[in-house]
Amino acid sequence: MIKHKHLMAVMLYVVLLVVSKASAQLPATNTHSFTLQDAVDYAKKNNTQVKNALLNLQIQQQVNRGITAAALPSISGNIASTKYFDIPTQVIPAGAFQGQTKDQALSFGLNYNASGGLQLQQLLFDGQVFVGLQARKASLDFQSKNVEVTEEVIKTNVEKVYYQLVVSKTQVKLLDANIARLEKLEHDTKELYKNGFAEKLDVDKVSVQLTNLKTQKISVLNSISNGYVGLKTLLGMPVKEALQLTDTLSEAQIKDGILQDAAYQYNDRKEFQYALLGKKLNEYNIRRYQLSYLPTVALSGTYAKQAYRHQFNFFGKGDWYPASWVTLNISVPLFDGFAKDAKVKQSKLELQQTENSIDNLKRSIDSDVEQATLNFKSAIATIDFQKKNMELAETVYNQTKKKYEVGTGSNIEINAAETDLITAQTNYINALYSAIIAKVDYKKAIGKL
Repeated sequence: MIKHKHLMAVMLYVVLLVVSKASAQLPATNTHSFTLQDAVDYAKKNNTQVKNALLNLQIQQQVNRGITAAALPSISGNIASTKYFDIPTQVIPAGAFQGQTKDQALSFGLNYNASGGLQLQQLLFDGQVFVGLQARKASLDFQSKNVEVTEEVIKTNVEKVYYQLVVSKTQVKLLDANIARLEKLEHDTKELYKNGFAEKLDVDKVSVQLTNLKTQKISVLNSISNGYVGLKTLLGMPVKEALQLTDTLSEAQIKDGILQDAAYQYNDRKEFQYALLGKKLNEYNIRRYQLSYLPTVALSGTYAKQAYRHQFNFFGKGDWYPASWVTLNISVPLFDGFAKDAKVKQSKLELQQTENSIDNLKRSIDSDVEQATLNFKSAIATIDFQKKNMELAETVYNQTKKKYEVGTGSNIEINAAETDLITAQTNYINALYSAIIAKVDYKKAIGKL
């Protein structure tokens, strides 16, 4: 039964090894060697969410131009030509002229009329446009802050995935060390078996352990490959391009400056700054609807020339008659079915919603900082504990192996020691990754990422 399992494990290992090598040989169109900062900078330029946030900023700039245009003068030109098949008739009532005893119908004008002119319009006062002009900078700041918030979210995710892959390198090194250790144990057990000091069952058990460990390495390498694909997607990098991570990770890096920035303010968080700008825009919205009760004042001036012909020959000789006028228009809102009142009240309620969200965000920030601090402290303590436990498991394994080699130990003991060592190493790797994630979360919580 053990031989059958051993054969199946060997076959699985060979298949996975072939697949892994085939995947590794896929051609890459370009190669990138990135530090963590390089990865973050690349994501800021290529991540889809960041690019869309930047486009929203550009869209707001164009919206602001439209608001500004409403306050600037506008000039329009007009050219028109009319052909009358029946010249309009006007009726002069009886008695309009001396001796006129009945109504008289008269046609005034010629068959062909043409006109051309320019009109200048200038808005002098409109409460909503006035507030829109004041709110331009706040609207632009709102979209700029949205870019920063988006970039911070992407940066947080990039750091986590980047360090996960860096930690995986340590995991592979430990697996390689375990494989080398088991290969030596397999060799030593075979020699003991040849000399009659071990059973064939002992050799098979070590071989199965070795194959399982090699299979585990293939699985880890596959997970790492998938992790690189995920990181490339997050960065906005084509999957076919090669990516190498050059940064390393150590306990010293994780513990560096530990909890030294414990003091924090709500305004250190970009989400809080973003929420405050949203509140400011809500206040502008209220004022916009309140000023809509005021009259709207506009000035316009027109200069035109008109011509009348019996035939369509406006480009030839003939008189063109000038006409010009200036119009001051004052539009006073009197009653609109309480539509403005509804808008004002609605915008005030929306402001209350924003204020409630800000209060909730404060509580959320306090909770984030408290949890992140506890998690970070716990993660640091866990690293120290798991490192000592891994070192102890390695010492136990080495001592057990020596006993086994001199014949005072059993195969069961050496297998148990090997299992404990692998478990301790796995726990250490998990603690290392959990600690760097906890540090990233902590820095984000206090607004220092």
